[in-house]
Amino acid sequence: MKIVVAIKQVPDRDAPVHIDATGKWIEESDLQWTMNEPDAYALEEALRLKEAHGGEVVILSAGPERVGTTIREALAKGADRAIHIAADELGGRDALGVAKLIAEAIKPESPDLILTGLQSEDLGLGQTGVILAELLNLPHASLILHVEKTEAGLKVKRELESGWFQEIELPTPAVLTIQSGGNKLRYATLMGIKKAKTKEMRVLNSDELAPAASPTIVLEQVTLPSKQRSTQILPGNAKEAATALVEKLKFEVRVI
Repeated sequence: MKIVVAIKQVPDRDAPVHIDATGKWIEESDLQWTMNEPDAYALEEALRLKEAHGGEVVILSAGPERVGTTIREALAKGADRAIHIAADELGGRDALGVAKLIAEAIKPESPDLILTGLQSEDLGLGQTGVILAELLNLPHASLILHVEKTEAGLKVKRELESGWFQEIELPTPAVLTIQSGGNKLRYATLMGIKKAKTKEMRVLNSDELAPAASPTIVLEQVTLPSKQRSTQILPGNAKEAATALVEKLKFEVRVI
């Protein structure tokens, strides 16, 4: 079973964020970078399937040279080889543009299964995996917590709203977008880190795979959230004010 896992390198969630001089993106020079968490769960699901059924796990990631560190991390955890789409201009591509890059890199691999994270932690669009399935003309399912291989294809568990779940079956090849929290993530071992240095990492040029033009403007302007304070006085006696407060916490703030 050949599984391709698309991963993205994103800024560390605890890194201080500053807007760059253009006002259209964040300043990247002083950031620390890490693997997108939903993609880490996609990798974990792929590795578990490989351990249970054999096969190969191929990592696919697009971005500048620094992405190589995240790719090596995935290889150290147990992936077999990797494909790096060298793309310095990735921030200027919309979800369709990124999905086209990934699709063109995947086609020669002819995998049985393609896994992506549900969404990225930086942009949070949640579109790339679904568009990828459409471009490849493959069945897909989202919000996946667990994948089970069957004789006919796959049986997956999806997370729905309000604590509900759904189990569906799909044929292969297929594309799945993985929800965080389905499994416990593993750490790279010292032996895995050593082996990762010798594993294949093929580099592809983004311009040769798909043009950089995107039909939408990804980010016209980026601003930090504004800080503001507001006070609301609830009228009535203590009992009436407490009732109104509970209603607001339940239906407006939705914390109870």
